[in-house]
Order: sequence, then structure tokens, then C-alpha cells
Amino acid sequence: MDISTLIGLLLGYGFVIFAIASKPGAAFFIDIGSLLIVIGGTTGALFMNFPLGNVLGSSKVFLKTLMHKEPTMQESLTLLVEIAEKARREGILAIEGMLGEIDDDFLKNGIRLAVDGTDPETIQAILAIELKSQSNRHGDGNYFFMQVATYAPAFGMIGTLVGLIQMLQALDDPSKIGGGMATALLTTFYGAMIANLIGLPTAGKLGLRAKEEKVRKTMVVEGILAIQSGDNPRIVADKLNTFLPPAQREAEEKA
Repeated sequence: MDISTLIGLLLGYGFVIFAIASKPGAAFFIDIGSLLIVIGGTTGALFMNFPLGNVLGSSKVFLKTLMHKEPTMQESLTLLVEIAEKARREGILAIEGMLGEIDDDFLKNGIRLAVDGTDPETIQAILAIELKSQSNRHGDGNYFFMQVATYAPAFGMIGTLVGLIQMLQALDDPSKIGGGMATALLTTFYGAMIANLIGLPTAGKLGLRAKEEKVRKTMVVEGILAIQSGDNPRIVADKLNTFLPPAQREAEEKA
């Protein structure tokens, strides 16, 4: 689980809800009409903007920001060095027995290609295609939530206009002005909350994950090619350490 995303959600919504609840009149922040305008309008716009599969799959993409299970750079590096040591001692074919212990499909696929005797250029080309496909998928998710952050405030403004029109129509009846003003202000509030605590942070986290994943898988490709060429495990470790930030590199070397 990605703890920082969970902490962000709890802090963001928690502090806002606490601030509202700590003042009299918290019930006025709940308005069904305003929610329908923002959530309904945003959802409708997303269905128009994206294919059905993208919209229906967006919940899985969002959950990925909470339940991130990809290996870290250090874990991949350690595993690659272990594979290099086994290949050095017992030969490249011996590492086929390790495939069942590898959870990373990208690494498993690369090792399988190396064991099968595929030439390095072909291995690099196949894994590059897979890496590009993954980058495109991450880009789709990032774009989806950027659109959420665009549409939600826009429908908040539409709700504000609806509320102002209702308020102007009721100027001769002061008892109805409050309802129109509530709709006018709350739709903007709801739109801003969805954009800034769901849309933009999720898009940002997906973009960050995509960059991290690209660097890690590029490192994996280099490790597989080094193992196939029969490099000494120490040389493999030195090559892969160059992908780590200096602080992590020093910690890895000390370990």
C-alpha cells in the first residue's frame, strides 16, 4: 500500500471536514442538488470524452495509487545480482529454475528470453516495446484524472450560475434566496475539492509512478543483458547501481 497517498487523503479531507464540523451550521455544507451538478456533470463529460472501458476502469487506476505493489529499485537490483551470481556459478540455463520465484512479469519475460538464447538486440527490442506500451497506459490514466480536475471545477462554476439564477428569481421572496446562494457556493466548493484532492493528486502520483517504473525497467533490461553476456556479478551490481540516486547507491554498497 502507498502510505503517502492514504495519508494525503486522510489529511486533506479530514482537516476540511473537521474545520467545517467545528463551526455551527455544518449541515449547510450538504446539498444534494450541488452534488448532482458536479458529480453528475463531471461523470457525463468523462463518458463523452473517453471510451467506456477507460471510464469503467478508472476506479482500478485510482486504487493503484493506494495499492502500489511494484518492486522497488533496490529489490530489483538485489534480485538481478542474485540471478547473475547463479548464472556465473551454474551457467545461464540454471537461472530458468528461478522463474517461479520472480513476481515481476517484465523481469521474468526478459530472463526467459535470455535463457532461450535470444540475441541481445532482439531482447532489447522486445522489452522496449513492452516498456513503451506500459508508458502509454500510464499516460492514459494520467490524462483521465487531469480531465477530472478540469471538469469538476467547470461544473462547479455551472452550478454557481444555476444558484445565482435561482437567487435572482427569488429576490422578491427572501426565504428562497438562501437556497440559491447555497447551491451557488457549494457547487464551486465541491468542484474544487474533487479537483484538488482527487484529480490533480492522482494524476501527479500516476505520472511519478510512470517515471519510476520506466527507470526501474530500463535498469532491468541492462541487468538482463549483462547477465546474458556473462558479466561478473560485481560488475553487474556496479552497472545497476548507476541507476540509483547517490544516497541509495551508497546505502546499497555498504549493504
